[in-house]
Amino acid sequence: MITVAVGWQIYSISGSTLLLGLVGLAQFLPRFLLTLVVGYVADRRDRRSIARICQLIESLSTASLAAATVAGWVTTSYILVAVVAIGAARAFEGPSMQALLPGLVEAETFPQATAWSTSANETAAIIGPALGGVLYLAGPTVVYSGSALLLLAAGFFVAAVKARTAAIRRSVPKGRALRSVFAGLTFIRSRPVIFGAISLDLFAVLLGGATALLPAYAKDILFVGPEGLGLLRAAPSAGAVGMSFLLAQRPLRRHVGKTMSAAVIVFGLGTIVFALSRFFLLSIAALIILGAADVISMVIRSALVQLGTPDEMRGRVSAVNSLFIGTSNQLGEFESGVTASWFGLVPAVLIGGIGTIVVVLLWMRLFPKLIAADRLDAG
Repeated sequence: MITVAVGWQIYSISGSTLLLGLVGLAQFLPRFLLTLVVGYVADRRDRRSIARICQLIESLSTASLAAATVAGWVTTSYILVAVVAIGAARAFEGPSMQALLPGLVEAETFPQATAWSTSANETAAIIGPALGGVLYLAGPTVVYSGSALLLLAAGFFVAAVKARTAAIRRSVPKGRALRSVFAGLTFIRSRPVIFGAISLDLFAVLLGGATALLPAYAKDILFVGPEGLGLLRAAPSAGAVGMSFLLAQRPLRRHVGKTMSAAVIVFGLGTIVFALSRFFLLSIAALIILGAADVISMVIRSALVQLGTPDEMRGRVSAVNSLFIGTSNQLGEFESGVTASWFGLVPAVLIGGIGTIVVVLLWMRLFPKLIAADRLDAG
């Protein structure tokens, strides 16, 4: 809901695709700057408390957007500052939530749990943009106020979570603290399958992500209003939800490396079709397909990372993984905004889709162990 409101409001004020890209950069920079710190904190403090505090900060930041809009002094700069605050909170929240999940289920059921978790998230991602687009007809204040209340409620629900593993509160000697902070990077670099999977997702989504430009597509290419933008935002999640339900019922068991590569290629092809489409329904279909392909890659990557990492390091490893995800999503939005301002809207998305496929072919040569990975515990 926040994404739709911020995107439409900032584009309505400025008419700039570059500013749409800056929204992604504003979310990425806090995650990039705080990555090593948040992983260290997630491995030394109660992960539920961290998530709860972060959701409170996100709620307050979103409420401030509502207040600024009502007061009539909201500007693009103010929106970007609020987005930075939300991005900083999510930088701490993401690794904590990722590291918490393996403590809730047994290892053998973790891939299915990941699929169900993804399904829940993607269901919200379908309802959220669509609802945000409809509510925006009553003004951005309504969207921001509703989002702030939902984030506040999320904090109460997280407090009720009971994990099998106790919170880690170990102290680290001063001489080993810095080495401990960088341990996540060292661990991932030493595991070619995990490193290959994370980096493939990074570059593929970095190049192929067109979500930052959806407000411009809705307004200038497909000629639909904010309610149409909401449906475009929801379409990838609709595909992801359908695929995650399928993966929960029929979890991936074999040939996960080849499956991931094929899924990323389909993601690139879906991006190309969306770039060239001038028909709303075809654009929706392309986004649904690329969303379904993306969730296959996401489930495989998540399982490889979490099943291949000891619990005492999951916070730091998850922080690095979150940085890669954030780089692909938020920095990808900035890249899309920049290339759109350079080459034009349609060429920017088309180049990204082609680039995604090229990356997969290159990764087949650079990470043969990833392509040869047969099971989800191969990390």
